[in-house]
Amino acid sequence: MSNRPKTEDAERPARQPIRLTLLPTLAAVLWLPQAGLLAQAISNVADRMSWGATILPAATAAAIGILRVILGALSERAGHQHARARVSALRMTAIMALSERAPLDRRAIPSGEAASMIAEQADSITPWLARFGPARMKAVLVPLAIFLAILPLSWTAALVLLIAMPVIPVFMALIGWQAQAASKAQLVEIGTMNAFLLDRLRGLATIRGLGATDQVATRVRAEAEGLRSRSMAVLRIAFLTSAVLELFAALGVAMVAVYVGFHLLGDLNFGAWGDTLSLAQGMFILLLAPAFFEPLRDLSAIWHDKAAGQAAQDNLLRLSRSERTLPEAGLPATPPASPGPQAASVLVAGLRFRYGDDGGTLPAGLDFTLAAGEHLALTGPSGAGKTTLLALIAGLDLPQAGRIEIDGEALTAETAPRLRARMAWIGQSPHIFAGSLAQNVTMGRKEIGQEKVSRALSDMHLGAMASIRGAAPIGEGGNGISGGEALRLALARIAVSPAGLVLADEPTAHLDPETAESVTESLLALAQGRSLIVATHDPRLAARMDRRISLPAPATVEAP
Repeated sequence: MSNRPKTEDAERPARQPIRLTLLPTLAAVLWLPQAGLLAQAISNVADRMSWGATILPAATAAAIGILRVILGALSERAGHQHARARVSALRMTAIMALSERAPLDRRAIPSGEAASMIAEQADSITPWLARFGPARMKAVLVPLAIFLAILPLSWTAALVLLIAMPVIPVFMALIGWQAQAASKAQLVEIGTMNAFLLDRLRGLATIRGLGATDQVATRVRAEAEGLRSRSMAVLRIAFLTSAVLELFAALGVAMVAVYVGFHLLGDLNFGAWGDTLSLAQGMFILLLAPAFFEPLRDLSAIWHDKAAGQAAQDNLLRLSRSERTLPEAGLPATPPASPGPQAASVLVAGLRFRYGDDGGTLPAGLDFTLAAGEHLALTGPSGAGKTTLLALIAGLDLPQAGRIEIDGEALTAETAPRLRARMAWIGQSPHIFAGSLAQNVTMGRKEIGQEKVSRALSDMHLGAMASIRGAAPIGEGGNGISGGEALRLALARIAVSPAGLVLADEPTAHLDPETAESVTESLLALAQGRSLIVATHDPRLAARMDRRISLPAPATVEAP
Protein backbone atom coordinates (compact mmCIF):
# COMPACT_ATOMS: atom_id res chain seq x y z
CA MET A 1 0.00 0.00 0.00
CA SER A 2 1.03 3.63 -0.36
CA ASN A 3 3.20 4.96 2.46
CA ARG A 4 1.94 8.50 1.99
CA PRO A 5 0.46 10.04 5.18
CA LYS A 6 -3.16 10.97 4.80
CA THR A 7 -3.64 14.65 4.01
CA GLU A 8 -6.78 14.70 6.18
CA ASP A 9 -4.68 13.62 9.18
CA ALA A 10 -2.12 16.33 8.49
CA GLU A 11 -4.84 18.99 8.25
CA ARG A 12 -6.46 18.18 11.59
CA PRO A 13 -6.25 21.02 14.13
CA ALA A 14 -2.87 21.10 15.85
CA ARG A 15 -3.86 20.14 19.39
CA GLN A 16 -1.86 18.39 22.07
CA PRO A 17 -3.23 15.47 24.10
CA ILE A 18 -5.03 16.73 27.19
CA ARG A 19 -2.40 15.24 29.51
CA LEU A 20 0.30 17.40 27.95
CA THR A 21 -1.67 20.56 28.69
CA LEU A 22 -2.83 19.54 32.17
CA LEU A 23 0.65 18.75 33.56
CA PRO A 24 1.98 22.32 33.20
CA THR A 25 -1.29 23.67 34.60
CA LEU A 26 -1.05 21.33 37.59
CA ALA A 27 2.55 22.44 38.18
CA ALA A 28 1.41 26.07 38.13
CA VAL A 29 -1.57 25.47 40.45
CA LEU A 30 0.73 23.79 42.98
CA TRP A 31 2.17 27.25 43.59
CA LEU A 32 -0.92 28.04 45.69
CA PRO A 33 -0.16 25.57 48.52
CA GLN A 34 3.54 26.31 48.14
CA ALA A 35 2.91 30.06 48.51
CA GLY A 36 0.64 29.40 51.51
CA LEU A 37 3.35 27.37 53.24
CA LEU A 38 6.01 29.99 52.50
CA ALA A 39 3.76 32.76 53.83
CA GLN A 40 3.13 30.74 56.98
CA ALA A 41 6.85 30.13 57.44
CA ILE A 42 7.58 33.87 57.08
CA SER A 43 4.81 34.67 59.57
CA ASN A 44 6.22 32.15 62.07
CA VAL A 45 9.65 33.75 61.79
CA ALA A 46 8.11 37.21 62.36
CA ASP A 47 6.21 35.87 65.42
CA ARG A 48 9.46 34.37 66.76
CA MET A 49 7.99 30.89 66.89
CA SER A 50 10.15 27.77 67.32
CA TRP A 51 12.40 26.57 64.48
CA GLY A 52 10.37 23.39 64.26
CA ALA A 53 7.24 25.37 63.49
CA THR A 54 9.13 27.24 60.75
CA ILE A 55 11.13 24.41 59.20
CA LEU A 56 8.15 22.09 58.63
CA PRO A 57 6.16 24.41 56.30
CA ALA A 58 9.38 25.57 54.63
CA ALA A 59 10.48 21.97 53.95
CA THR A 60 7.03 21.07 52.66
CA ALA A 61 7.12 24.11 50.36
CA ALA A 62 10.54 22.98 49.07
CA ALA A 63 9.19 19.49 48.35
CA ILE A 64 6.26 20.96 46.42
CA GLY A 65 8.74 23.12 44.50
CA ILE A 66 10.73 20.03 43.50
CA LEU A 67 7.53 18.32 42.39
CA ARG A 68 6.64 21.38 40.27
CA VAL A 69 10.04 21.29 38.59
CA ILE A 70 9.66 17.58 37.79
CA LEU A 71 6.16 18.04 36.39
CA GLY A 72 7.30 21.01 34.32
CA ALA A 73 10.28 19.12 32.87
CA LEU A 74 8.20 16.06 32.02
CA SER A 75 5.48 18.12 30.35
CA GLU A 76 7.99 20.19 28.38
CA ARG A 77 9.78 17.10 27.11
CA ALA A 78 6.55 15.35 26.17
CA GLY A 79 5.26 18.51 24.48
CA HIS A 80 8.36 18.88 22.34
CA GLN A 81 8.26 15.21 21.37
CA HIS A 82 4.63 15.54 20.30
CA ALA A 83 5.38 18.75 18.40
CA ARG A 84 8.36 17.24 16.57
CA ALA A 85 6.28 14.22 15.58
CA ARG A 86 3.56 16.52 14.23
CA VAL A 87 6.05 18.61 12.25
CA SER A 88 7.68 15.46 10.85
CA ALA A 89 4.27 14.24 9.69
CA LEU A 90 3.53 17.60 8.04
CA ARG A 91 6.92 17.58 6.33
CA MET A 92 6.50 14.01 5.11
CA THR A 93 3.03 14.78 3.76
CA ALA A 94 4.36 17.82 1.91
CA ILE A 95 7.35 15.90 0.51
CA MET A 96 5.16 13.03 -0.67
CA ALA A 97 2.75 15.49 -2.26
CA LEU A 98 5.63 17.14 -4.10
CA SER A 99 6.91 13.76 -5.29
CA GLU A 100 3.43 12.88 -6.59
CA ARG A 101 2.74 16.24 -8.23
CA ALA A 102 2.34 16.00 -11.98
CA PRO A 103 4.71 18.07 -14.12
CA LEU A 104 1.58 19.52 -15.79
CA ASP A 105 0.52 21.19 -12.53
CA ARG A 106 0.68 24.87 -13.47
CA ARG A 107 0.39 25.99 -9.84
CA ALA A 108 3.55 24.22 -8.74
CA ILE A 109 5.52 26.19 -6.15
CA PRO A 110 9.12 27.04 -7.15
CA SER A 111 11.68 24.60 -5.76
CA GLY A 112 13.55 27.26 -3.76
CA GLU A 113 10.34 28.41 -2.05
CA ALA A 114 9.25 24.81 -1.38
CA ALA A 115 12.65 23.98 0.14
CA SER A 116 12.37 27.03 2.41
CA MET A 117 8.89 25.96 3.56
CA ILE A 118 9.98 22.41 4.38
CA ALA A 119 13.44 23.04 5.82
CA GLU A 120 13.37 26.48 7.46
CA GLN A 121 9.81 27.62 7.98
CA ALA A 122 8.64 24.28 9.37
CA ASP A 123 10.99 24.71 12.34
CA SER A 124 8.84 27.59 13.60
CA ILE A 125 5.90 25.18 14.06
CA THR A 126 7.61 23.25 16.87
CA PRO A 127 7.65 25.96 19.59
CA TRP A 128 4.04 26.87 18.79
CA LEU A 129 2.78 23.29 19.09
CA ALA A 130 4.94 22.53 22.13
CA ARG A 131 4.15 25.62 24.19
CA PHE A 132 0.96 27.33 23.06
CA GLY A 133 -1.54 24.68 24.20
CA PRO A 134 -0.22 24.46 27.79
CA ALA A 135 0.21 28.24 27.97
CA ARG A 136 -3.37 28.81 26.85
CA MET A 137 -4.78 26.37 29.43
CA LYS A 138 -2.68 27.92 32.19
CA ALA A 139 -3.88 31.37 31.19
CA VAL A 140 -7.48 30.18 31.60
CA LEU A 141 -7.28 28.08 34.78
CA VAL A 142 -4.43 29.46 36.90
CA PRO A 143 -5.69 33.08 37.20
CA LEU A 144 -9.14 31.71 38.06
CA ALA A 145 -7.66 29.48 40.80
CA ILE A 146 -5.63 32.37 42.24
CA PHE A 147 -8.65 34.68 42.13
CA LEU A 148 -10.73 32.12 44.03
CA ALA A 149 -7.90 31.67 46.57
CA ILE A 150 -7.55 35.44 47.21
CA LEU A 151 -11.28 36.32 47.18
CA PRO A 152 -12.10 34.79 50.63
CA LEU A 153 -9.22 36.78 52.16
CA SER A 154 -9.64 40.19 50.48
CA TRP A 155 -12.29 41.23 48.00
CA THR A 156 -10.32 44.41 47.23
CA ALA A 157 -7.16 42.58 46.13
CA ALA A 158 -9.25 40.13 44.10
CA LEU A 159 -11.14 43.02 42.48
CA VAL A 160 -7.90 44.79 41.50
CA LEU A 161 -6.61 41.65 39.78
CA LEU A 162 -9.98 41.05 38.14
CA ILE A 163 -10.02 44.56 36.67
CA ALA A 164 -6.43 44.40 35.39
CA MET A 165 -6.70 40.95 33.80
CA PRO A 166 -9.31 41.37 31.00
CA VAL A 167 -7.49 44.30 29.40
CA ILE A 168 -4.47 42.11 28.61
CA PRO A 169 -6.12 39.44 26.42
CA VAL A 170 -8.11 42.08 24.54
CA PHE A 171 -4.94 43.92 23.55
CA MET A 172 -3.14 40.65 22.84
CA ALA A 173 -5.94 39.57 20.48
CA LEU A 174 -5.90 42.88 18.62
CA ILE A 175 -2.12 42.82 18.28
CA GLY A 176 -2.15 39.08 17.50
CA TRP A 177 -4.12 39.58 14.29
CA GLN A 178 -1.48 41.98 13.09
CA ALA A 179 1.28 39.59 14.21
CA GLN A 180 -0.13 36.70 12.18
CA ALA A 181 -0.49 38.86 9.06
CA ALA A 182 3.06 40.20 9.48
CA SER A 183 4.42 36.66 10.00
CA LYS A 184 2.73 35.41 6.83
CA ALA A 185 4.16 38.34 4.87
CA GLN A 186 7.62 37.60 6.31
CA LEU A 187 7.44 33.91 5.33
CA VAL A 188 6.33 34.83 1.81
CA GLU A 189 9.29 37.22 1.56
CA ILE A 190 11.68 34.50 2.78
CA GLY A 191 10.32 31.97 0.27
CA THR A 192 10.50 34.48 -2.59
CA MET A 193 14.08 35.40 -1.75
CA ASN A 194 15.13 31.74 -1.49
CA ALA A 195 13.59 30.99 -4.88
CA PHE A 196 15.29 34.06 -6.36
CA LEU A 197 18.71 33.13 -4.94
CA LEU A 198 18.42 29.50 -6.07
CA ASP A 199 17.50 30.60 -9.59
CA ARG A 200 20.42 33.05 -9.76
CA LEU A 201 22.90 30.52 -8.35
CA ARG A 202 21.87 28.03 -11.02
CA GLY A 203 22.48 30.62 -13.71
CA LEU A 204 25.61 32.15 -12.19
CA ALA A 205 27.81 31.24 -15.15
CA THR A 206 25.31 32.76 -17.59
CA ILE A 207 25.01 35.91 -15.47
CA ARG A 208 28.78 36.36 -15.49
CA GLY A 209 28.97 35.67 -19.20
CA LEU A 210 26.37 38.36 -19.93
CA GLY A 211 28.03 40.86 -17.57
CA ALA A 212 24.83 41.17 -15.52
CA THR A 213 26.40 40.76 -12.08
CA ASP A 214 25.72 44.37 -11.07
CA GLN A 215 22.03 44.13 -11.96
CA VAL A 216 21.69 40.87 -10.04
CA ALA A 217 23.53 42.32 -7.03
CA THR A 218 21.15 45.30 -7.04
CA ARG A 219 18.17 42.96 -7.11
CA VAL A 220 19.62 40.88 -4.25
CA ARG A 221 20.05 44.03 -2.15
CA ALA A 222 16.45 45.03 -2.87
CA GLU A 223 15.19 41.56 -1.88
CA ALA A 224 17.28 41.64 1.30
CA GLU A 225 15.93 45.08 2.19
CA GLY A 226 12.38 43.83 1.71
CA LEU A 227 13.05 40.87 4.00
CA ARG A 228 14.62 43.17 6.61
CA SER A 229 11.55 45.41 6.58
CA ARG A 230 9.20 42.43 7.02
CA SER A 231 11.32 41.02 9.87
CA MET A 232 11.43 44.37 11.68
CA ALA A 233 7.65 44.68 11.37
CA VAL A 234 7.25 41.31 13.09
CA LEU A 235 9.68 42.31 15.85
CA ARG A 236 7.91 45.64 16.41
CA ILE A 237 4.60 43.83 16.95
CA ALA A 238 6.25 41.29 19.27
CA PHE A 239 7.76 44.09 21.41
CA LEU A 240 4.42 45.91 21.47
CA THR A 241 2.67 42.79 22.75
CA SER A 242 5.19 42.40 25.58
CA ALA A 243 5.05 46.09 26.47
CA VAL A 244 1.24 46.06 26.80
CA LEU A 245 1.32 42.97 29.02
CA GLU A 246 4.13 44.20 31.26
CA LEU A 247 2.43 47.58 31.73
CA PHE A 248 -0.89 46.21 32.95
CA ALA A 249 0.74 43.38 34.92
CA ALA A 250 3.03 45.84 36.71
CA LEU A 251 0.11 48.14 37.49
CA GLY A 252 -1.98 45.26 38.85
CA VAL A 253 0.79 43.88 41.07
CA ALA A 254 1.72 47.38 42.29
CA MET A 255 -1.87 48.21 43.26
CA VAL A 256 -2.21 44.94 45.18
CA ALA A 257 1.12 45.52 46.94
CA VAL A 258 0.13 49.07 47.91
CA TYR A 259 -3.22 47.93 49.25
CA VAL A 260 -1.75 45.02 51.27
CA GLY A 261 1.07 47.19 52.63
CA PHE A 262 -1.19 50.01 53.82
CA HIS A 263 -3.72 47.50 55.13
CA LEU A 264 -1.11 45.77 57.27
CA LEU A 265 0.04 49.19 58.53
CA GLY A 266 -3.56 49.95 59.54
CA ASP A 267 -4.07 52.84 57.14
CA LEU A 268 -6.63 50.98 54.99
CA ASN A 269 -9.19 49.19 57.10
CA PHE A 270 -11.45 47.86 54.36
CA GLY A 271 -11.47 45.11 51.77
CA ALA A 272 -10.96 42.10 54.09
CA TRP A 273 -14.59 41.16 54.71
CA GLY A 274 -14.79 43.27 57.89
CA ASP A 275 -11.64 41.79 59.42
CA THR A 276 -7.94 42.61 59.32
CA LEU A 277 -5.50 40.57 57.24
CA SER A 278 -2.81 38.71 59.15
CA LEU A 279 0.82 38.83 58.06
CA ALA A 280 0.56 35.28 56.67
CA GLN A 281 -2.55 36.22 54.67
CA GLY A 282 -0.97 39.42 53.38
CA MET A 283 2.22 37.58 52.32
CA PHE A 284 0.09 34.89 50.67
CA ILE A 285 -1.72 37.53 48.58
CA LEU A 286 1.57 39.26 47.68
CA LEU A 287 3.12 35.95 46.58
CA LEU A 288 0.09 35.08 44.43
CA ALA A 289 -0.29 38.50 42.74
CA PRO A 290 2.68 38.12 40.35
CA ALA A 291 1.70 34.50 39.67
CA PHE A 292 -1.75 35.75 38.65
CA PHE A 293 -0.18 37.46 35.61
CA GLU A 294 2.54 34.86 34.94
CA PRO A 295 0.38 32.61 32.69
CA LEU A 296 -0.63 35.65 30.65
CA ARG A 297 3.05 36.61 30.39
CA ASP A 298 3.86 33.10 29.13
CA LEU A 299 1.01 33.30 26.63
CA SER A 300 2.29 36.65 25.41
CA ALA A 301 5.78 35.21 24.91
CA ILE A 302 4.41 32.39 22.76
CA TRP A 303 1.94 34.61 20.87
CA HIS A 304 4.48 35.54 18.20
CA ASP A 305 5.51 31.86 17.88
CA LYS A 306 1.84 31.02 17.38
CA ALA A 307 1.53 33.52 14.53
CA ALA A 308 4.72 32.29 12.85
CA GLY A 309 3.86 28.63 13.44
CA GLN A 310 0.36 28.92 12.00
CA ALA A 311 1.69 30.70 8.92
CA ALA A 312 4.35 28.00 8.43
CA GLN A 313 1.78 25.22 8.89
CA ASP A 314 -0.51 26.84 6.33
CA ASN A 315 2.39 26.87 3.87
CA LEU A 316 3.11 23.17 4.45
CA LEU A 317 -0.55 22.32 3.99
CA ARG A 318 -0.54 24.38 0.79
CA LEU A 319 2.39 22.27 -0.41
CA SER A 320 0.38 19.14 0.41
CA ARG A 321 -2.42 20.11 -1.98
CA SER A 322 -1.86 19.63 -5.69
CA GLU A 323 -4.01 20.72 -8.59
CA ARG A 324 -2.75 17.74 -10.62
CA THR A 325 -1.01 14.62 -9.32
CA LEU A 326 0.58 11.64 -10.99
CA PRO A 327 -2.07 9.10 -12.03
CA GLU A 328 -0.76 6.45 -9.63
CA ALA A 329 -0.72 8.77 -6.60
CA GLY A 330 -2.19 6.99 -3.59
CA LEU A 331 -2.38 3.60 -5.32
CA PRO A 332 -0.47 0.51 -4.15
CA ALA A 333 3.09 0.32 -5.44
CA THR A 334 3.58 -1.87 -8.51
CA PRO A 335 6.63 -4.01 -9.28
CA PRO A 336 9.04 -2.67 -11.92
CA ALA A 337 8.47 -3.68 -15.49
CA SER A 338 10.51 -6.35 -17.19
CA PRO A 339 12.65 -5.08 -20.09
CA GLY A 340 10.17 -6.37 -22.68
CA PRO A 341 10.67 -5.64 -26.38
CA GLN A 342 13.38 -3.16 -27.34
CA ALA A 343 11.05 -0.95 -29.40
CA ALA A 344 7.54 -0.02 -28.27
CA SER A 345 4.47 0.88 -30.30
CA VAL A 346 2.14 3.74 -29.33
CA LEU A 347 -1.55 4.30 -30.05
CA VAL A 348 -3.24 7.64 -29.34
CA ALA A 349 -7.00 7.63 -30.00
CA GLY A 350 -9.57 10.40 -29.44
CA LEU A 351 -7.27 12.20 -27.01
CA ARG A 352 -8.66 15.27 -25.23
CA PHE A 353 -6.92 17.21 -22.47
CA ARG A 354 -7.53 20.59 -20.89
CA TYR A 355 -5.66 22.19 -17.98
CA GLY A 356 -8.69 23.99 -16.59
CA ASP A 357 -11.43 26.41 -17.41
CA ASP A 358 -8.90 29.02 -18.50
CA GLY A 359 -6.14 26.65 -19.60
CA GLY A 360 -4.91 25.49 -22.98
CA THR A 361 -5.95 22.28 -24.65
CA LEU A 362 -4.72 19.68 -27.05
CA PRO A 363 -6.38 19.37 -30.45
CA ALA A 364 -9.79 17.82 -29.87
CA GLY A 365 -9.87 14.11 -30.63
CA LEU A 366 -6.16 13.74 -31.43
CA ASP A 367 -5.36 10.42 -33.17
CA PHE A 368 -2.11 8.87 -34.36
CA THR A 369 -0.08 5.68 -34.13
CA LEU A 370 3.63 5.01 -33.79
CA ALA A 371 4.97 1.70 -35.04
CA ALA A 372 7.66 -0.10 -33.08
CA GLY A 373 11.02 1.37 -34.01
CA GLU A 374 9.50 4.39 -35.80
CA HIS A 375 10.83 7.94 -35.25
CA LEU A 376 8.19 10.71 -35.06
CA ALA A 377 8.53 14.49 -34.88
CA LEU A 378 5.89 16.65 -33.16
CA THR A 379 6.01 20.18 -34.52
CA GLY A 380 3.91 23.29 -34.14
CA PRO A 381 4.03 26.75 -32.55
CA SER A 382 4.73 27.32 -28.87
CA GLY A 383 1.70 26.51 -26.72
CA ALA A 384 0.26 23.99 -29.19
CA GLY A 385 0.62 21.19 -26.64
CA LYS A 386 3.73 19.27 -27.75
CA THR A 387 5.20 18.95 -24.25
CA THR A 388 1.75 18.17 -22.82
CA LEU A 389 1.30 15.35 -25.33
CA LEU A 390 4.68 13.86 -24.42
CA ALA A 391 3.76 14.06 -20.71
CA LEU A 392 0.47 12.24 -21.36
CA ILE A 393 2.24 9.49 -23.32
CA ALA A 394 4.69 9.17 -20.41
CA GLY A 395 1.76 8.64 -18.05
CA LEU A 396 2.51 11.78 -16.03
CA ASP A 397 -1.16 12.74 -16.25
CA LEU A 398 -4.35 11.27 -17.66
CA PRO A 399 -6.47 12.77 -20.47
CA GLN A 400 -10.08 13.77 -19.93
CA ALA A 401 -11.10 11.62 -22.92
CA GLY A 402 -9.56 9.14 -25.30
CA ARG A 403 -6.95 6.49 -24.68
CA ILE A 404 -3.24 5.82 -24.97
CA GLU A 405 -1.82 2.33 -25.49
CA ILE A 406 1.79 1.21 -25.21
CA ASP A 407 2.43 -2.07 -27.02
CA GLY A 408 -1.32 -2.70 -26.98
CA GLU A 409 -1.70 -2.15 -23.21
CA ALA A 410 -3.89 0.76 -22.10
CA LEU A 411 -2.12 3.46 -20.08
CA THR A 412 -4.15 3.93 -16.88
CA ALA A 413 -3.46 5.00 -13.32
CA GLU A 414 -2.72 1.37 -12.43
CA THR A 415 -0.45 0.61 -15.40
CA ALA A 416 1.30 4.00 -15.69
CA PRO A 417 4.25 3.26 -13.32
CA ARG A 418 4.99 -0.08 -14.99
CA LEU A 419 4.70 1.25 -18.54
CA ARG A 420 6.67 4.39 -17.67
CA ALA A 421 9.57 2.20 -16.54
CA ARG A 422 9.98 1.17 -20.19
CA MET A 423 10.29 4.78 -21.36
CA ALA A 424 13.03 7.39 -21.24
CA TRP A 425 12.69 11.17 -21.21
CA ILE A 426 15.13 13.88 -22.18
CA GLY A 427 14.37 17.59 -22.09
CA GLN A 428 16.11 20.84 -22.93
CA SER A 429 18.10 20.98 -19.68
CA PRO A 430 18.57 17.50 -18.18
CA HIS A 431 19.76 17.57 -14.59
CA ILE A 432 23.38 16.58 -14.00
CA PHE A 433 24.25 15.46 -10.48
CA ALA A 434 27.45 16.12 -8.60
CA GLY A 435 29.69 13.12 -9.34
CA SER A 436 31.77 11.52 -12.06
CA LEU A 437 30.67 10.86 -15.64
CA ALA A 438 30.20 7.19 -14.86
CA GLN A 439 28.07 7.94 -11.79
CA ASN A 440 25.84 10.23 -13.85
CA VAL A 441 25.35 7.39 -16.35
CA THR A 442 24.67 4.53 -13.92
CA MET A 443 22.56 6.62 -11.49
CA GLY A 444 23.18 4.06 -8.77
CA ARG A 445 22.21 1.07 -10.91
CA LYS A 446 24.78 -1.49 -9.81
CA GLU A 447 23.88 -3.94 -12.56
CA ILE A 448 25.41 -1.60 -15.16
CA GLY A 449 29.09 -2.50 -15.56
CA GLN A 450 32.01 -0.27 -16.50
CA GLU A 451 32.25 -1.74 -19.99
CA LYS A 452 28.65 -0.80 -20.75
CA VAL A 453 29.20 2.71 -19.38
CA SER A 454 32.32 3.22 -21.50
CA ARG A 455 30.50 2.06 -24.63
CA ALA A 456 27.58 4.41 -23.95
CA LEU A 457 29.90 7.39 -23.43
CA SER A 458 31.77 6.52 -26.63
CA ASP A 459 28.55 6.17 -28.65
CA MET A 460 27.43 9.60 -27.42
CA HIS A 461 30.77 11.15 -28.48
CA LEU A 462 31.95 11.59 -24.89
CA GLY A 463 34.81 9.09 -25.01
CA ALA A 464 37.53 11.73 -25.31
CA MET A 465 36.12 13.72 -22.41
CA ALA A 466 35.80 10.55 -20.31
CA SER A 467 39.47 9.67 -20.90
CA ILE A 468 40.53 13.17 -19.86
CA ARG A 469 38.26 13.61 -16.83
CA GLY A 470 38.39 10.04 -15.55
CA ALA A 471 36.77 9.93 -12.12
CA ALA A 472 36.93 13.71 -11.65
CA PRO A 473 33.56 14.96 -10.36
CA ILE A 474 31.17 17.21 -12.25
CA GLY A 475 29.54 20.04 -10.33
CA GLU A 476 25.87 19.99 -9.39
CA GLY A 477 23.74 21.04 -12.35
CA GLY A 478 26.49 20.24 -14.86
CA ASN A 479 28.93 22.86 -13.61
CA GLY A 480 32.15 22.34 -15.57
CA ILE A 481 30.69 20.91 -18.78
CA SER A 482 28.90 22.55 -21.71
CA GLY A 483 25.20 22.36 -22.48
CA GLY A 484 25.80 20.02 -25.42
CA GLU A 485 27.94 17.73 -23.27
CA ALA A 486 25.23 17.67 -20.59
CA LEU A 487 22.65 16.59 -23.19
CA ARG A 488 24.89 13.86 -24.55
CA LEU A 489 25.58 12.66 -21.00
CA ALA A 490 21.82 12.41 -20.43
CA LEU A 491 21.56 10.41 -23.68
CA ALA A 492 24.26 8.06 -22.36
CA ARG A 493 22.01 7.39 -19.33
CA ILE A 494 19.27 6.29 -21.71
CA ALA A 495 21.70 4.21 -23.76
CA VAL A 496 22.36 1.86 -20.82
CA SER A 497 18.65 1.49 -20.02
CA PRO A 498 16.20 -1.06 -21.47
CA ALA A 499 13.79 1.71 -22.54
CA GLY A 500 11.95 0.87 -25.73
CA LEU A 501 10.40 4.33 -26.15
CA VAL A 502 12.37 7.59 -25.99
CA LEU A 503 10.50 10.89 -25.48
CA ALA A 504 12.56 13.99 -26.28
CA ASP A 505 11.32 17.51 -25.57
CA GLU A 506 13.19 20.18 -27.56
CA PRO A 507 16.60 18.47 -27.16
CA THR A 508 18.36 20.94 -29.50
CA ALA A 509 16.75 24.15 -28.25
CA HIS A 510 19.12 26.98 -27.29
CA LEU A 511 22.11 25.21 -28.89
CA ASP A 512 24.31 26.62 -31.62
CA PRO A 513 23.99 24.87 -35.02
CA GLU A 514 27.16 22.82 -34.65
CA THR A 515 26.29 21.55 -31.17
CA ALA A 516 22.67 20.93 -32.22
CA GLU A 517 23.89 18.79 -35.13
CA SER A 518 26.15 16.79 -32.77
CA VAL A 519 23.28 16.22 -30.30
CA THR A 520 21.01 15.19 -33.19
CA GLU A 521 23.51 12.56 -34.35
CA SER A 522 23.84 11.23 -30.80
CA LEU A 523 20.05 11.09 -30.42
CA LEU A 524 19.63 9.17 -33.68
CA ALA A 525 22.38 6.75 -32.69
CA LEU A 526 20.66 6.19 -29.37
CA ALA A 527 17.28 5.65 -31.08
CA GLN A 528 18.48 2.79 -33.29
CA GLY A 529 16.21 -0.15 -32.45
CA ARG A 530 13.99 2.04 -30.24
CA SER A 531 10.86 4.09 -30.84
CA LEU A 532 11.36 7.85 -30.70
CA ILE A 533 8.98 10.82 -30.36
CA VAL A 534 10.58 14.26 -30.53
CA ALA A 535 8.85 17.59 -29.83
CA THR A 536 10.87 20.20 -31.66
CA HIS A 537 10.98 23.54 -33.43
CA ASP A 538 14.23 22.54 -35.16
CA PRO A 539 13.47 21.85 -38.86
CA ARG A 540 16.76 19.97 -39.31
CA LEU A 541 15.97 17.60 -36.45
CA ALA A 542 12.39 17.14 -37.67
CA ALA A 543 13.65 16.32 -41.17
CA ARG A 544 15.70 13.42 -39.79
CA MET A 545 12.60 11.71 -38.38
CA ASP A 546 10.55 9.10 -40.28
CA ARG A 547 7.34 11.09 -39.97
CA ARG A 548 6.05 14.44 -38.75
CA ILE A 549 2.80 15.52 -37.01
CA SER A 550 2.13 19.24 -36.86
CA LEU A 551 -0.11 20.48 -34.04
CA PRO A 552 -2.20 23.60 -34.73
CA ALA A 553 -1.65 26.95 -33.07
CA PRO A 554 -3.41 27.46 -29.70
CA ALA A 555 -5.85 29.98 -31.18
CA THR A 556 -7.25 27.32 -33.52
CA VAL A 557 -7.56 24.60 -30.90
CA GLU A 558 -11.12 23.43 -30.42
CA ALA A 559 -12.27 23.38 -26.81
CA PRO A 560 -13.50 20.01 -25.59
